[in-house]
Amino acid sequence: MREILGRRRRLLSRRGDGGPDLIGAALTFAADWQWPVLPGVAADPQGRSRCACPDPECTVPGAHPFDPGILAATTDARMVRWWWGNRPTAPIILATGGRAPCAVSLPALPAAHALAALDRRGMRLGPVVASSARWSILVKPYSMEQLGELLYAKDFVPGSLRFHGEGGYIALPPSETAQGGIRWERAPLPGSASPWVPGVEAVVDAVVDALTRTGVSAPEL
Repeated sequence: MREILGRRRRLLSRRGDGGPDLIGAALTFAADWQWPVLPGVAADPQGRSRCACPDPECTVPGAHPFDPGILAATTDARMVRWWWGNRPTAPIILATGGRAPCAVSLPALPAAHALAALDRRGMRLGPVVASSARWSILVKPYSMEQLGELLYAKDFVPGSLRFHGEGGYIALPPSETAQGGIRWERAPLPGSASPWVPGVEAVVDAVVDALTRTGVSAPEL
């Protein structure tokens, strides 16, 4: 696979002024990895814990698309440069599904226990995105039919598991949202043109099994 170590360092680095290199990261995602992205809505300047969108009860403040909407997500480098040239602090939103990764997310504490259990079993995971509230495990694209069959075959699936497929989105590092920073809990390994991600079946099976074996509850969030 094509080596892009220099560009990967750009993704994981920070600007000289101490701020996150959002445009560099967005260009890596879009141009190098072909992940469609778009700028997210900013936090409300009058109250950093609130969202600047019109919804006063927004549940993901500063971590979702608004203007433009999710359908505008692109891999075009020129558009990415224009967006972040005009909105340099905008969170980076990944439009999941299609040719881009999907994600399985769960609350942070159960996620930490689940990943530790998976490490002990030697299961291979790809990138994991973390916020203070939830962790998202990136997986291969899946269809709603595939997901439905997978969940139907399960005796138990924690209600707090969320699935970010076609038409969904997650915020990517190094975004800053109204709820805090977005970081890599498991960073993409250097050296490949696009990060490897596991299938959704393996992740759901392993996460449900790990949560069951460790006795960790996954509260609704």
